[in-house]
Amino acid sequence: MKEFHNLIIEGTSKIPQIELNQLTGDLILSGRSIPENAARIYEPVLHWVNEYIRNPRQTTNFRLDLEYFNTATSIWLSKIFKALNQIRKPEYVLIVHLYLSISDFNDISNFEDIRDAFPIADLEHGNVRNLGIKLYGKDLNGKIVKEMLVFVEAETIQK
Repeated sequence: MKEFHNLIIEGTSKIPQIELNQLTGDLILSGRSIPENAARIYEPVLHWVNEYIRNPRQTTNFRLDLEYFNTATSIWLSKIFKALNQIRKPEYVLIVHLYLSISDFNDISNFEDIRDAFPIADLEHGNVRNLGIKLYGKDLNGKIVKEMLVFVEAETIQK
């Protein structure tokens, strides 16, 4: 049986810092994501997430702190969210941490605004029973100046 390890990809000016920790359940993407070949970066991430969901931590924290991401990245992020949505344990909690500029943070007033800004729409149609979305507003220096927690129970929003 193949041993399951953490996945770390060093960030560059075009590739985000990626830290996926199977022991803590912390999945972190930070920086900019404008890779020339998004599949080369995100296929290993998606593979790792698919392995992780077989035996996840009770709480998984997916931290998305991307100052900018392109369309190709958005497609891969959607695939990652879909994979995380496949955990079928009733005690499972997924907390999605979204980091925004303070101006974007102030423009968000409801879940629809969050879905428009991030490719997370598929989270509401899956099996996650407890979903938390936490928003962070950052100033120009990257310091968190505001935060807001929104809990969405998948059972109440499934169609």
